[in-house]
Amino acid sequence: QVQLVESGGGLVQAGGSLRLSCAASGRTFSSYTMGWFRQAPGKEREFVAAVSWGGGRTYGVDSVKGRFTASRDNAKNTVYLQMNSLKPEDTAVYYCAAGRAPPERLSSLVNIDYWGKGTLVTVSS
Repeated sequence: QVQLVESGGGLVQAGGSLRLSCAASGRTFSSYTMGWFRQAPGKEREFVAAVSWGGGRTYGVDSVKGRFTASRDNAKNTVYLQMNSLKPEDTAVYYCAAGRAPPERLSSLVNIDYWGKGTLVTVSS
């Protein structure tokens, strides 16, 4: 069993940066691929980025490549999403997720074993 708790969301101006954190409980954290999803009002939840169990491989959607970076610290049971050059269209609730699939396959919701409750990111223009 893995429990995930996100933090770090808030209000930021366009062009600014935020770093989201996701603290995980459970001794098996390091065996999971960790990912980030987001859901904007009125839209479906969408995959953003993922990082492999060892941290050596990352994968992200085209809309955030070069701006967002997923990383992890297994010693701290924490995964991060560094978000730079934020845009108003990045406004959403951001969710941390854990699964067994490789980072490029974590985008499929069926591969998610655990979800966090989300943290709201609002980007003003």
